[in-house]
Amino acid sequence: MLPGRYYHVLNRGNNRENIFLEERNYTYFLQLYTKYVSPIADAFAYCLLRNHFHLLIRVKHQESGSSDASIHAAFQSLFGTYAKAINKGYNRTGKLFQEHFARIEVTSDTHFTNLIFYIHFNPQKHGFVNDWRDWPWSSYSAFMSGQPTQLQRGEVLDWFGSRERFAEFHGGAVDERLIAPLIEGDFE
Repeated sequence: MLPGRYYHVLNRGNNRENIFLEERNYTYFLQLYTKYVSPIADAFAYCLLRNHFHLLIRVKHQESGSSDASIHAAFQSLFGTYAKAINKGYNRTGKLFQEHFARIEVTSDTHFTNLIFYIHFNPQKHGFVNDWRDWPWSSYSAFMSGQPTQLQRGEVLDWFGSRERFAEFHGGAVDERLIAPLIEGDFE
């Protein structure tokens, strides 16, 4: 992963098992993300689901110490620390995550725009809720509130033109055919 570039990062549980077993697991994962990944990557959107997650990030520039190796190490620290806590807390053994996490470069404005909606819509796509806005573990509510956030909220809302236009875009539907080749690593 290269500095200044945007990536769709996703991973799922080993053997498609759940990686988030109760509410506090989602919070802990986000805390670890802040500790390990935030120093070297900006977050633009996220959604944590029961057995997988999606992130839209931009790797920070070299002066912040980011490189492909440091980004990979940051995610490995996130996954390893989280997996150890889950294994210990739930008396389980073995791998929690798939061996390799997917990182797909976002290469166009259309991809970036549609990916933000796609990430937020994911809980409804997978049948976890009837309305994706009801899923508490996505970044959508942070964009709609004025509460402090680690997200690059200002950049995203400026990208869409305003909070109202962001919400309006999210009120529609994304033609998944436009981004299907770019999300082929998505988890069913």
